[in-house]
Amino acid sequence: MSEPAAPADVRLAAAARHGDRAAFETLVSLHKASLYRLARRSTGNGDDAYDIVQDTFVSAWLALARFNPAHAFGPWIRTILLNKCRDFSRRRAVRNRILQWWTSGVSPPGEAACADVEADSALQDRARLRSLDQAIANLPSRYQVPLILTALQGLSHREAADQLGLTPKAVELRVHRARKRLQELLRGDEP
Repeated sequence: MSEPAAPADVRLAAAARHGDRAAFETLVSLHKASLYRLARRSTGNGDDAYDIVQDTFVSAWLALARFNPAHAFGPWIRTILLNKCRDFSRRRAVRNRILQWWTSGVSPPGEAACADVEADSALQDRARLRSLDQAIANLPSRYQVPLILTALQGLSHREAADQLGLTPKAVELRVHRARKRLQELLRGDEP
């Protein structure tokens, strides 16, 4: 079952389809925070996430004629964003391969582990969050997206399955594998 269309979204999307920029700006205001969180978790980088969200809204504006107002705007715009995130991940993978080749197989050094125990627990929490963000960003898209939609965006397996064109069982399996892979990445285990 897909997400029911919110009356405000339906009205705003219909107005935006007819060229009402103010209605579209309202849709942007309603959805930008959740889209940013989704993109941030997908990319592991705030600046990249911001760029992807901007690109998503530009693409949505240009594609409004194809939007079906009988459906909810939220899943439609999330689908555009997820496609942009996948494209970004593919481009990043290609850039990383080229960089590795360029540097003769020597990968650039990662962040050095801090030997000193940090007094401020907030700094430690931010470091853990950065590690988690990076680990999520390094997951294969087939695991990353279901994990983000369910664990971070709060969708049920059924809702995520509808969004991704999968079965709820497939979403459940991919989320399980994503969590297992995250544990390996965070412990520093090899795949």
